[in-house]
Amino acid sequence: MAEQRTGRITGTGSCVPDLCITNERLSELVDTSDAWIYSRTGIHRRRIAVDETVADLAAEAAQKAMENAKILPEEIDLLLVATCSGEMLFPGTACQVQARIGAVRAAAFDMNAACSGFLFALGTAWAYLKSGIYEKILVIGAEKLSRLLDWEDRSTCVLFGDGAGAVVLEADGKGIVGMVQHADGSRGQVLTCPEGHKAAENSSSLEMEGQEVFKFAVKKVPQCIEEVLAQNGTAKEDIRYYILHQANSRILSGAAKRLQEPEEKFPMNMEEYGNTSAASIPLLLDELNREGKLQRGDKLVLSGFGAGLTWGALLLEW
Repeated sequence: MAEQRTGRITGTGSCVPDLCITNERLSELVDTSDAWIYSRTGIHRRRIAVDETVADLAAEAAQKAMENAKILPEEIDLLLVATCSGEMLFPGTACQVQARIGAVRAAAFDMNAACSGFLFALGTAWAYLKSGIYEKILVIGAEKLSRLLDWEDRSTCVLFGDGAGAVVLEADGKGIVGMVQHADGSRGQVLTCPEGHKAAENSSSLEMEGQEVFKFAVKKVPQCIEEVLAQNGTAKEDIRYYILHQANSRILSGAAKRLQEPEEKFPMNMEEYGNTSAASIPLLLDELNREGKLQRGDKLVLSGFGAGLTWGALLLEW
């Protein structure tokens, strides 16, 4: 019997702005400290875009992913950008990236599921590959949340950073095994932001009920991970890494405890980049790939959670 088509990640890339803002620097702007921020979030530093746009960051990450996959831009059939912070309502960030990288054959559009965006975009790309519509898809998570923050609100401005991560997904017999996706719009008020252009004009900004988001993530992330493992007959012991949205180290530690899995299987890099929303999972994936920590055949779980509320998990073989 012929092997079923799925999608395999064949290349990764990432890009972060040059400007690094430490917790000490933030303590000059708001009433906080490195110790206060780090003990509650696991964050020491974050990158902040000044002149760079979301499309700038996304395009560079895309170029690196294509180089890593050893494919040319004109081979790309579809280009998806997961973002909630693009500077323009239209043209979409994906179309801007398509023009910059020369992906002349690619269809292109944006997706917005906030911090879950990359995971949902990857699932969408997988569906296209499984159906036989496309062969090579570029999936990018890119954010410039710094422009949506109130830099006098210490409960939110210390959390977020800017950046982009990308993967090339190609049709193959191995790769993505399965995924689950969920949403609960009735709880959407706990994490909100006006449209980007309105936020800038009206000095309105991202607002979050931190404790509610924390409780939601610590409960739902382990549940959806167990759900995707059960659906696909995979044991927790078989998982090499759980690559989770990098929002807060205490959330990841809580998820590890609930799953009864060692924290060593939950890599973290929010110490350096903060919460980069849709960019966080592909940023971490690229870091692990380039450090040689991923081997073909490794089983990985990707899990994202964020505004909407949205959450989900994806099981794949590297």
